[in-house]
Amino acid sequence: MERLIGTVSRGIRGPIIRQGDDLVDIAVSSIMDAVSGENIEIRDRDIIALTESIVARAQGNYATVADIADDVRSKTGGGTVGVIFPILSRNRFAICLKGIAMGCRKVVLMLSYPSDEVGNALLTYDQLDDKGINPYSDVLTLARYRELFGDNKHEFTGVDYVDYYSNIVMEAGADIEIIFANQAQAVLDYTDCVITCDIHSRMRTKRLLREAGAKTVLGLDDILNAPVGDSGYNEKYGLLGSNKSTEDKVKLFPRDCQSLVEDIQKEMLKLTGKHVEVMVYGDGAFKDPKGKIWELADPVVSPAYTDGLVGTPNELKLKYLADNDFKHLSGQELKEAISKSIKEKSKNLVGNMASQGTTPRQLTDLIGSLCDLTSGSGDKGTPFILIQGYFDSFID
Repeated sequence: MERLIGTVSRGIRGPIIRQGDDLVDIAVSSIMDAVSGENIEIRDRDIIALTESIVARAQGNYATVADIADDVRSKTGGGTVGVIFPILSRNRFAICLKGIAMGCRKVVLMLSYPSDEVGNALLTYDQLDDKGINPYSDVLTLARYRELFGDNKHEFTGVDYVDYYSNIVMEAGADIEIIFANQAQAVLDYTDCVITCDIHSRMRTKRLLREAGAKTVLGLDDILNAPVGDSGYNEKYGLLGSNKSTEDKVKLFPRDCQSLVEDIQKEMLKLTGKHVEVMVYGDGAFKDPKGKIWELADPVVSPAYTDGLVGTPNELKLKYLADNDFKHLSGQELKEAISKSIKEKSKNLVGNMASQGTTPRQLTDLIGSLCDLTSGSGDKGTPFILIQGYFDSFID
């Protein structure tokens, strides 16, 4: 019988996860209970995904602001530290800034403008144009920023992040100086010890700072990349991907996830006889057209996934075939011709005009975005995602 439903993504409810919980058992039992209750049949190449948050929680991968401060102090000397290109986020960066400020005497906070790396806006380009400011070259002091633009609150949160971050630093006991610039080297007029807080451009920023003569260059990935005392850590990403847990604690991005996804895959095969794919996901990789915010504040969408999720889609564009190769056909003849093209398609369609317009992104980025949108970030209580039909095509 022809399958009439394509991809289906379901949020699966689970218990509140605590440190030390057996995530393999919880994930598998949650999925199996859900499919049994809803009369769903597990199929080969179904996808099971777990949000990174519950993985880190089960691992107990937490650190305190005091841990951050100790690491910053030991790696910078605790004097005047440039903190550049942070994202504007109460959840993501504010708690990290508190720990950084506790670990040094003075913070030179350099904010990118008109927006941060992921699209949170301080200003608009129209405001810059109106005042004749060139964001690619002009460096603004706080006084000049206020003179030109006054107070600016985030469209969605209502927070003036300039004041908010300034108060965090001062309350942590450090002095604060704020500048606005988009060239990393600008901070070197104030200090040669720098922590760059950008996420996806951090390697280039570090290189530019070193080439310009900075003596100490760190990224957030270099803070808590090893334990401080008995703290959590992430050897690859450090503070990148962390979230606020309490007023004095962060949950770090999970580590050592590969065995987890492989063990869930093995257990599902044992119980169902089906070979499913499994991944851990964090932020999706998509942009909000209204707020211009690019969601991806994690260093990667997926820190761990099974082998079947490696690569990019290898798909033909049906409307291209219908409008070009088979424009003279219709009805059953058109369906048969397109089906034949799908059956005979190459395993590598790179450069093939019939694949233009298909999404040229990694499978894990596409699927992780679907998972993130399905689970949301609030109180849905669905930390597991079951996706079916993702790898189906028109001929299945």
